[in-house]
Amino acid sequence: MKLDLLITNARIITMDPGRPEARSMGVWHGLIVGFDEEISNDHAARELDLAGATVVPGFIDAHCHTAWFGQTLLGLDCSAAASWSEVYDLVRERAQGVAPGEWILGTGLTPSALTGERDLTSLDDAAGDRPLYLRHTSGHALTTNSEGLRRAGYFDGTFEAPGGRGVPTDDAGRPTGLVEENAQECIQNLVKPYPEDLIVRGLDLATRRYASEGITSFTDAGIGLGWIGHSPAEFAAYHAAADSGRLHARAQVMPVMDTLHALPEPGELDASGTGPRLGLDLGIRTGVGDDRLSIGPVKIFSDGSLLGETSAMHDALCGGSHSRGEFLIPPDRLIDVAEQAYRAGWSLAIHAIGDRAVDVAMDTIEHCQAHHGPGPAPNRIEHVGVTNPGQVSRLAELGVAVTPQAAFIGSLGKHMSGLVGPEKTEWLYRGQSFVEAGVCVAGSSDRPVADGRPLLGIQRAVDRTTDEGFVIGPGERMTPYDALKTYTVNAASATGFGDSRGTLAPGYCADFVVLGSNPLEVASIEDIEILQTFVGGEATYRRA
Repeated sequence: MKLDLLITNARIITMDPGRPEARSMGVWHGLIVGFDEEISNDHAARELDLAGATVVPGFIDAHCHTAWFGQTLLGLDCSAAASWSEVYDLVRERAQGVAPGEWILGTGLTPSALTGERDLTSLDDAAGDRPLYLRHTSGHALTTNSEGLRRAGYFDGTFEAPGGRGVPTDDAGRPTGLVEENAQECIQNLVKPYPEDLIVRGLDLATRRYASEGITSFTDAGIGLGWIGHSPAEFAAYHAAADSGRLHARAQVMPVMDTLHALPEPGELDASGTGPRLGLDLGIRTGVGDDRLSIGPVKIFSDGSLLGETSAMHDALCGGSHSRGEFLIPPDRLIDVAEQAYRAGWSLAIHAIGDRAVDVAMDTIEHCQAHHGPGPAPNRIEHVGVTNPGQVSRLAELGVAVTPQAAFIGSLGKHMSGLVGPEKTEWLYRGQSFVEAGVCVAGSSDRPVADGRPLLGIQRAVDRTTDEGFVIGPGERMTPYDALKTYTVNAASATGFGDSRGTLAPGYCADFVVLGSNPLEVASIEDIEILQTFVGGEATYRRA
């Protein structure tokens, strides 16, 4: 047989229990065809001697926001700011390069990490006559100025925020510049839809970064409409990026629930019932696409964020608000719309961070599975930020995949621990408890909310250490092998590609990463060098 690529002199960690390691690997037409003795008599068009380097399956980020991350690489980056004063300086500098009256667009703002206070007058002075839209890293809030609020109609006496709230005011009744949750749409709708070329440029930059970090597949967890999307034609932008060679990893996208609409019933009703269905025209649903670009589950938001103290909790948080959070959609309505989408062929990916929201998400998925059977891809709960022991076992019973972000422990762990209190710190973004219960834990970053490097996520799953040096939930530490598994085998299964990705085995996609060290043997996993990244046997990244 004439191979397209032959990898030799490597230490290959396959993640396949039937053949855990190998020294050589053959690739033909983008697929792995065999190892060692299976390919000993084969010739190859290309041979790559790795001089003993380690090879692992390509990393899969099962929950990130790639189009959004791409815009952070194009816009004003506030992530390095340590104070509100620095934010004002960044805005002032950016304003000099923005035409009068045009929007100043920025991302990476983390108010909890800033000293000082948000001040609307200072924001106005910095931006001049230009409206301001600074997206918070959580995605659940933004900061604007008076000109932005004016354009949204805030000062004309008839303004109504979506949902009736979300634009806080000070003691004098003056807006602070903060806009939260669904109310963000009053600002975002003024700058959307983003032009296709702008989205494509962002995808190019974002997925080039992914390749340099060993990412070969990802799921963009929310495109289209709502406060997380950028354009109703966002999927077309993904196609344009793929067609023009500017999508450097395999992509799965989740349309947000807002993109679906009522569908006519089929001519002959089946046993699943006669209720309405929500979907897309032509029967487009979960699973449509190919191995480079496909449609995943529908994304449904049930609650807010832990840092914003809007995650739906059974007990009040220990933060300043002592809040139990809120549901972005009433639980009974959530079950109703989820079932309507499920009947139209959509698997579910429900955003649920607080333990109360996790219960509602499990109720919803259990109802849909019991009445309509399994979905076309695994049903998922996104984040599962706070889970009690009983919820862990129930998740396993339901066969639900989960995407807790281990990297949050590093950058946000101390703050989150203070919000839930010492009794519930062990419940934060669990790891080992899920593994022991048999829950499919998929590696994910929620980027750009946090640093999205898979090796960092694996490190934090292993050590559970905050950036300040505190250990958050030591009982939730995972072994290096199980942590690596989250970003390979498990992430592939959670995204519906467990039979073609995430493992190095004959017939699987030749998606792999060449590492400078073995992640199962070194203490500092996050510092391992990415030497090369391959998608379908073709290099997407080589270290300079």
